[in-house]
Amino acid sequence: MLEQARQLLEKHYGFSSFRPGQERAIQSVLEGNDTLCVMPTGGGKSICYQIPALVMEGTAIVISPLISLMKDQVDALLQAGIPAAYINSSLSAAEAAERMSSAKEGKYQLLYIAPERLESPEFMSRLMELPIPLIAVDEAHCISQWGHDFRPSYQRISRMIDRLPQKPAVMALTATATEKVREDICLSLNIDESNTVITGFARENLSFSVIKGQDRQRFLKEFLKKNASESGIIYAATRKNVDQLHEGLMKNGISVSKYHAGMSDNERISGQEDFLLDRTTVMVATNAFGMGIDKSNIRYVIHYQLPKNMESYYQEAGRAGRDGLDSECILLYSPQDVQVQRFLIDQSGDRFRMPQELEKLQLMTDYCHTEGCLQQKIVRYFSGNDIPPCGRCGNCTDNRESRDVTKDAQMVLSCLVRMGQKRYGKALLAQVLTGSQNKKVLDFGFSSLPTYGIMKNRSAKDVTSFIEFLISQELIAVEHGTYPVIYVHPNGKDVLTGNRTLFRKEAVQTREIASGDELFEALRAVRKSLAEKESVPPFVIFSDTALKDMCIRQPADEADFLNVSGVGQHKADKYGKAFIEAIHSFKVQHPDYEQATDAAAPAEKPSRSKASANSHLDTLKMYKEGIPVQDIAAERDLSVMTVENHLIKCLESGEEMNREKLVPTEYRSQIEEAVKMAGSDRLKPIKELLPEGISYFMIKAYLVMAGQNENKIEGDA
Repeated sequence: MLEQARQLLEKHYGFSSFRPGQERAIQSVLEGNDTLCVMPTGGGKSICYQIPALVMEGTAIVISPLISLMKDQVDALLQAGIPAAYINSSLSAAEAAERMSSAKEGKYQLLYIAPERLESPEFMSRLMELPIPLIAVDEAHCISQWGHDFRPSYQRISRMIDRLPQKPAVMALTATATEKVREDICLSLNIDESNTVITGFARENLSFSVIKGQDRQRFLKEFLKKNASESGIIYAATRKNVDQLHEGLMKNGISVSKYHAGMSDNERISGQEDFLLDRTTVMVATNAFGMGIDKSNIRYVIHYQLPKNMESYYQEAGRAGRDGLDSECILLYSPQDVQVQRFLIDQSGDRFRMPQELEKLQLMTDYCHTEGCLQQKIVRYFSGNDIPPCGRCGNCTDNRESRDVTKDAQMVLSCLVRMGQKRYGKALLAQVLTGSQNKKVLDFGFSSLPTYGIMKNRSAKDVTSFIEFLISQELIAVEHGTYPVIYVHPNGKDVLTGNRTLFRKEAVQTREIASGDELFEALRAVRKSLAEKESVPPFVIFSDTALKDMCIRQPADEADFLNVSGVGQHKADKYGKAFIEAIHSFKVQHPDYEQATDAAAPAEKPSRSKASANSHLDTLKMYKEGIPVQDIAAERDLSVMTVENHLIKCLESGEEMNREKLVPTEYRSQIEEAVKMAGSDRLKPIKELLPEGISYFMIKAYLVMAGQNENKIEGDA
């Protein structure tokens, strides 16, 4: 059956091999085992139940929490030539009855339903008439009261399974589950915990960053300007924040939608469709948006304010880069956000869960203040396991210079004391410091203060940003009421009196996520045109990963087109001609592009890149052939860092490799000594203790090998 599963993967999805964990999960279910599958967002969970559904006789039932998720998944299945349907509240009673009749006739291989449907005795009796070989419970963390998104309707699932005339295989799937939540899922669905497949929580294509003490609006404006053609989500804590951000971005000419629970159903649906169909590039939303959103080409997720817990954060941030391409996850932190989340927790009225929610909020705050690897912190939270520093998050790559800002801080703190504490906000403080002629400043007599205009050589915006920095360092505190007011924190008194020196790093600079590629943009236009004709999101036609692979391969006929990653027979028949013609037309108009690409793409490239579902193994194969890392990167159109991360991933999973080549023996004792002195939480302090010839990659490889051999590295494998 596993061989049949591989053939179906190739036929419908266009992949020649499964991703890590997928094969184990599929094999477990096909052997009749109830199974829990924990994979990060974008790790390919849906294939874990969709492939068994194609192998098994009957109609697999998929229980899913959101209408948008069902529609996206069913659209994608139909595009891949797989008969599927959904039943939810968006359908009339007649439409739902018609789909149940079609299911009874065996017309669907997968049927998606909402858990609330299980409340209906009539629906349950119709369900009993279907041959059901498999029940897939998506977003399974909703079943646990210890989870971040508990839904009582999920607790009806086990009763439904018990009532079915024949026991189906059960597969529960989630991306964000701590050990306690995993135990709850297994207990609720009678899954043997030994049948749990966990692939890890690290996402090698995501770069995490926490920005503290900077002007959030300025950072956001600059970031969006540099990445105007890319899709992204901006999360805010409240509806009011969403409305304000949405209005401000529209005024700046940004193509933006919004989504929150205070909008009408039609407004939310319209905004979501505009974003999914690429009519807008940015979605500003509360956490009401996004669970199960299947849009694969989201290049960034920005949290404008602190999320309430790590589960919410990782699920929301994980919506970036589902197609495996490099993407950014940025959290814009301000200490006052903690008070906002405390207020929201208090307003929930759930006294039983409040202590747990406050503890989770504290752990989320700790994440924002860590100086170690951010990806490492996330993995440790969910699994309790340690991984080497990722080498790509904001902390691992932070090489900004620090400067002494003690004098500036003393100016601000002194002015705040003279104005009167717990009476005014940061905007008025900035105006006084910069010598504003604002009527309020003059009416309150602040122009007579000795600190009035003491920072007049700087803009009010710069000074406000500096005040934000002092708040982030807990030198200024915020008291929330009708209007937030500020005062000198006890920690700030040491700076004010000269007993503590304060340093500030340079502001984090925004960057462009992906450099432009003319052929890619041309293919993106073809994809959008086809999607508009069929009224489906563009990523349902092909992912960005597939378009990138087309740019590399430049297929000239259907046989070549089938070699593109993510292209199955059904899609090749349906769309191949349009893309092949577009590529041919582009090459005629841009002969220089053809020459540049040919020079970097040897004839043997297609066979090497085909197994892109296991891209790290493709890299390993080339590395074992003696091809240098830089050449692998050039040939596969990857960054050197991505190739190095592939090799680290292979090392972590126990693949056979020449360890002497990764970390020459002559360097090992030096690295070991540096690790003892600097610790293993961050790469940069280790690197600073070592000679120039020892790279970050060598340090990461050493840390993996040391961990695998109980702090002693053995000889070459």
